[in-house]
Amino acid sequence: MQYPLFYKRAEQNPNPKTDTILHLPRLFFLLLFACFFVSNGLRAATLTYTVVGVEDELRANVLAWLGDEPETVAERANFVISAEDRVKSSLQALGYYSPDIELTVDKADPIWKLAIDIRAGKPVVVSAVDIQLSGAGQEDSAFDTLLAKPSIKAGDIFHHGKYEALKNRLLVLGRTRGYFDGALTSNRVEVSSKARTAHISLHYASGQRYRFGDIHYDKELIDVSQLEALRTFQERDYYDSRLAQRFQANIQQTNFYSSVVFRPLLDQVSHHQVPMLLELHPAKSHSFDVGLGYSTDTRGRISMIWRTPHLNRYGHSQETRIKYSSINPSAQITYRIPLSHPLNDRLALKARLETDEYGDLESEQHELGALREVKLNSGWLRSYSLRALAERWDVGSLNNDSYYTLPGIIFTKRTAKGSPVNPEAGIGQFYQLEVAGEDVGSEINLLRAYSKVTYVKSLADRHRFVTRGQLGVVLIDDDDRADLSPSLGFIAGGSQSLRGFSYNSIGHEITATQPDGGQSTLTTGGDRLFTASLEYQYRFLENWRAAVFSDYGDAFNKNDFNAHYSAGFGIHYLSAVGALRAEIANSLSEDDPSWYLHLNIGAEF
Repeated sequence: MQYPLFYKRAEQNPNPKTDTILHLPRLFFLLLFACFFVSNGLRAATLTYTVVGVEDELRANVLAWLGDEPETVAERANFVISAEDRVKSSLQALGYYSPDIELTVDKADPIWKLAIDIRAGKPVVVSAVDIQLSGAGQEDSAFDTLLAKPSIKAGDIFHHGKYEALKNRLLVLGRTRGYFDGALTSNRVEVSSKARTAHISLHYASGQRYRFGDIHYDKELIDVSQLEALRTFQERDYYDSRLAQRFQANIQQTNFYSSVVFRPLLDQVSHHQVPMLLELHPAKSHSFDVGLGYSTDTRGRISMIWRTPHLNRYGHSQETRIKYSSINPSAQITYRIPLSHPLNDRLALKARLETDEYGDLESEQHELGALREVKLNSGWLRSYSLRALAERWDVGSLNNDSYYTLPGIIFTKRTAKGSPVNPEAGIGQFYQLEVAGEDVGSEINLLRAYSKVTYVKSLADRHRFVTRGQLGVVLIDDDDRADLSPSLGFIAGGSQSLRGFSYNSIGHEITATQPDGGQSTLTTGGDRLFTASLEYQYRFLENWRAAVFSDYGDAFNKNDFNAHYSAGFGIHYLSAVGALRAEIANSLSEDDPSWYLHLNIGAEF
């Protein structure tokens, strides 16, 4: 169809040579497409087949053994010749040794049709399973546990896959437990097609169980005290690959190394001890992360994190965080030193500079602190803290400076199921207690307690509930309340507190004198805090969910609670770094309630 048009255009063109040159590319592509379709036609199926008479697992296995339909004449001939043997093999693998198979080939069309009619017959049943252990493995309870529930037993239909699985479990368990000389001395299945029975014989000789030998490693990369603290076994303990894997995982979790390999040196065994090789590849000396973000609480922000994960072989590390926003700029340096355990007992030395808004006050904080973090067996993280805080803020025409020395204790725990940034269920808990005294470097006496709990629960895949609550109290003399630093009091409002209200806008109200002598009402932090939130989320697409919620609470002084509550709705996009949340809430408790937009990103805890 295209060629007449081509030649017709060439005849009408006063410059045929030019026209031919212009249309050669079209001719080239036409030929290319023709070759493509011809080649695809040559590779089209030359035979189609159907299978009847079997269902479920039998049918699936028959189709798997037969494979794809043949595409050439030679493949078709081979397919027809071998089809019956393939079907028999597929049925025998599942215990059916006496099938009736009828093949019908229709050659009327260029594409042949093969009909396979199967009558599987009665299956072969396991008459006996003879499993014997010899060697040191006879005294190992792990083998007793395995053989108490074998994958195939007398009375079952003989299934080759289950039989192979039992063999592999024996061999793998032997290597996992350190029986490196273990082998199957008998591995037979006697099948009687006539009687439709199978007799299984598995004899495993474990030999001696090996023990952990010396660990070979580069002493310049890790200190021996750190290595010993992370060990999950002792030298000369019986070998167990699970303990070896846990030891490797412990070292990896320190983040000191880009890769960790821990393996037995089987070619160097001696006296039934296997030496172990620990290969460590240090992590990058420095890493830098730069980010841009926005939330309605702190507005636009830019952040930078500089990490040095492995300063020396003793496991020291540092992290520097700098964040700038017009409301809450901050900088913090943390230097960590492992103590008795690199993962479970660490000392963190911190220096922080931060400016933040607390109601109508702007506070500037300078802080030095030390934190000993101890991970308990129950999953709790217990931290002993000591911080020196210098804070400056203005109230009306008065400038205030306060100094505190604050020893304290913190308990935290987080359990979650599913994605860390979008958990299906979980609970996050934070509890803190701090004290200050005039006799120990503080301007006033106080006791400060704060707690926050977040709970997540999903139902029926698409339904998700999130609740959270905060409680706080500062016990302080009435005469000292006006001197309490803003950061030690409590403030509420914003996307992480009470939605429907602006960031840190809810607190205790005071009357202050302005520079011109006038009086004004200012919102400051209170000595009490109570907030609660209930939220329902519905996932309507893979990465999208809708939410409705209500928040309630107040930041206030003793005996001055004023309930603030709101309700709202939102839409969340589930990204790789957490949910991007756009939420609109109404401040229902206000005399003139208004709508407030909140934007945020991240997980609930």
